[in-house]
Amino acid sequence: MTMRALLVMLLGMTTAMGAQGTPQTAHGSAGSVTKAAFGKMPDGTEVDLYTLKSDAVEAKITTYGARIISITTADKNGKSADVVLGYDTLSGYLADTKTYFGAVVGRYGNRIAHGEFKLDGKTYHLPRNNGANSLHGGTIGFDRLVWTGREIPGGVELTLVSKDGDQGYPGTLTAHVRYTLHHNALRIDYTATTDKDTVVNLTNHSYFNLGGAGSGTILNDEIMVAADKYTPVDSGLIPTGELASVEGTPFDLRKPTVIGKHIHDDNPQLKLAGGYDHNWVLRGANGETKTAARVHDPVTGRVLTVTTTEPGVQFYAGVSLDGSFKSPAGWPYAKNTALCLETQHFPDSPNHPSFPTTELKPGETRHSTTTFTFTVEK
Repeated sequence: MTMRALLVMLLGMTTAMGAQGTPQTAHGSAGSVTKAAFGKMPDGTEVDLYTLKSDAVEAKITTYGARIISITTADKNGKSADVVLGYDTLSGYLADTKTYFGAVVGRYGNRIAHGEFKLDGKTYHLPRNNGANSLHGGTIGFDRLVWTGREIPGGVELTLVSKDGDQGYPGTLTAHVRYTLHHNALRIDYTATTDKDTVVNLTNHSYFNLGGAGSGTILNDEIMVAADKYTPVDSGLIPTGELASVEGTPFDLRKPTVIGKHIHDDNPQLKLAGGYDHNWVLRGANGETKTAARVHDPVTGRVLTVTTTEPGVQFYAGVSLDGSFKSPAGWPYAKNTALCLETQHFPDSPNHPSFPTTELKPGETRHSTTTFTFTVEK
């Protein structure tokens, strides 16, 4: 018995049911945490599902890809709905190798140009799984692996050890991701250590539709991104290295702006990406907690506020969703039916010395925090 389990038992806050396969639930001031089976991988590895409940939000997290399966919260009329895209079975995630629904992506989230970078004078080669570039860690990134989960107060900690040479990256990297739920805020804490110089950029790839699946597109939602600059991209969606002002462009989202207002503008950057799929340079110092973005659905009144210690956020308006994948209720996940707000270091940072560094050395611990807070406006 772990020290935490003993303490919980002594406090009379745990209800354990003895039948095999029956979920075990622990209750505390931060809410409850329930663990259950979520299926098995083709090789027999068991996958777990953790359900976090507070007085305002329910979040489901699986050890497969450290994914957010669902986030359920009420609208302005008190009606609850799941506000992230996903599936209700493991098989759904195994069959979908394109969207990264809800996953923690790594070892390097976003793109690295030509699948290579130099570190300590050596060139490292990564899988090219996005045209000429490497995306979200390669062909078998952290989203395709089973993490080890353990209950913590108010949430779950997920751990993954990525061996030296995994997908071409140097160093054995140990990553921990903690999801904790307190009232209306789902907090994500990322930490990483290594035994050799490496690069790391972890983020969560949840797709949000504050109206719930089947409610239509996110084009009528209002978004605010707290950034004066963004990183323009080339035809491969790789940053050019410029930190460009948003002033006078469709990327000026400093005030609440209807997403559909400018997404189809005759703008070279929008044409390259097919809409919004860019990194914004957040105000404030790297490591300092600041607001990254705020999204408001005028129909349901739901509001999502994202705060982070990361220097950037990728606002992706679901431009590549094509309806080939569907919700458990059968609704097509079509273009612009959800948006992502991926807090991060900038794409291709290892190849841009002027960008905030993503290098991690032995003896150092990389830590970042992102929080999704849900409220309503009447």
